[in-house]
Amino acid sequence: MITYAITDPSTLNFQTLDTDIKRFFNKAGMIVYRDKSTDVYAKNARSFIEEAKKHSFQKILLHTDYELAHKLKADGVHLKSTQFNDIEKAKALNLFVIISTHSVEEAKEAEALGANMVTFSPIFTTPNKGEPKGVEALKELVSMVSIPIIALGGILTDEHIALCKENGAFGFASIRYFA
Repeated sequence: MITYAITDPSTLNFQTLDTDIKRFFNKAGMIVYRDKSTDVYAKNARSFIEEAKKHSFQKILLHTDYELAHKLKADGVHLKSTQFNDIEKAKALNLFVIISTHSVEEAKEAEALGANMVTFSPIFTTPNKGEPKGVEALKELVSMVSIPIIALGGILTDEHIALCKENGAFGFASIRYFA
């Protein structure tokens, strides 16, 4: 099962980047640098990728900026659910593409456009993310698309992870689980 760490300023500090990346690596196979609030994203992304490449992550991704991901030689990009038009552009740059989805329709569209994987969220209760979809919706989605589904949202415990796996998730992503 893929374990996918989504970083944010609460879990990744550039003053302790090396130890933070090691902490992520102890639990995660894939990692994405995500920070919606910084005005030095490109500078931080460069440092993040350099440090992450010292470990054998399966994939090192940047959030939203596929051009920067290509320029900095990240493995890929994690696009927001508003970036469906960027899937083909990112794929044209030979990037691995994950896109956030919240419905069967979005997941099918992502698959048709060539995304490698999708996240589907929120599975469990997550602050400010609306009503959880639940594991039954996850199971249904898995049966309707052929690309890997990464469960996301409120995944905090080994029990949550087991429920996602039992219901067909290819993997899980989380911010707080990896904190």
